[in-house]
Amino acid sequence: MSFDAVYYEPESLNYELGRQLEEKFAGVPWIPIESHNSIKEMQEKPNSEFGRMKRNLIVGIRKTHKYTENHKVSDYLVPYTSSGCTAMCLYCYLVCNYNKCAYLRLFVNRESMLDRIIRRSAKEPGRTYEIGSNSDLVLENTITGNLLYTIPRFAREGEGFLTFPSKFHMVDPLLALEHRGKIIFRMSVNPQEIISRIELGTSSLKERIGAVNRMCEAGYPCGLLIAPVILVEGWKGLYTGLLEELAQSLSPKMKKEMFLEIILMTYSYVHRAINGDAFPKAPDLYQQELMTGRGRGRYCYRPEARAEAEEFLRREIRRVLGDTPILYIS
Repeated sequence: MSFDAVYYEPESLNYELGRQLEEKFAGVPWIPIESHNSIKEMQEKPNSEFGRMKRNLIVGIRKTHKYTENHKVSDYLVPYTSSGCTAMCLYCYLVCNYNKCAYLRLFVNRESMLDRIIRRSAKEPGRTYEIGSNSDLVLENTITGNLLYTIPRFAREGEGFLTFPSKFHMVDPLLALEHRGKIIFRMSVNPQEIISRIELGTSSLKERIGAVNRMCEAGYPCGLLIAPVILVEGWKGLYTGLLEELAQSLSPKMKKEMFLEIILMTYSYVHRAINGDAFPKAPDLYQQELMTGRGRGRYCYRPEARAEAEEFLRREIRRVLGDTPILYIS
């Protein structure tokens, strides 16, 4: 992966990973910044520059370590080694937090962050820690190798489980790692038409299915996120087609052991503003007749639309995939 420039906190070069990144990207400009959270040059760019802004890499030190309780697959959402992404999914929830500055930030203090998780896991054995809620760690791993550090160390020293989702297929470096069943891998899937038009810069559905099959065969506990479900025109046919492709292409082991999570799309005023300027030919995901306000400039599907989608998906999953467990629909 290549970048146009690296914006970095000078203190990050005191860390082993910081020095590795400096060497890896020595061929592009390195621009010092005071804080990865506030880069004035980026903040002042127009929304139309959103895609080009993602051609820059930000390197810093993570200073916030607040664990947020979560009651889905994990017990806690944990800040970890990156935030943001190089992909450009038109609904990305990180845009709500970072606005147009949802570019990839790498945090070099991975040792201290994993130390903290391991200490916490010893006090509360059996808990699951979500380390991928702010970024895509499979994508990040192609730059940093952080999963090659994280997975075997937690397998040896941690209690409980780590989990992370992905929309990328580059999992082969993870297959031979010692994981002891403590790493729960979740692949996000959507119909290929939605991936092509809305999840820009991510792996294809076929690649994702192949990747989760390989992870499952390597002994990782695995699940699928059908997420986000987007009620575009013809959505029922698209999601039935997705389920039928999963039934045909997932390995027998994956179909036997997997679980499902289903999340309906949340959209926002910020998304509409950025997407309209940065991707003028992209579909508008705001549907006034189906959506209602959710506070803080966000939109979600109206209760009757959500109920129809949930009923349809539960029925079709049962018909196509049998008794595969659905952990939640949100």
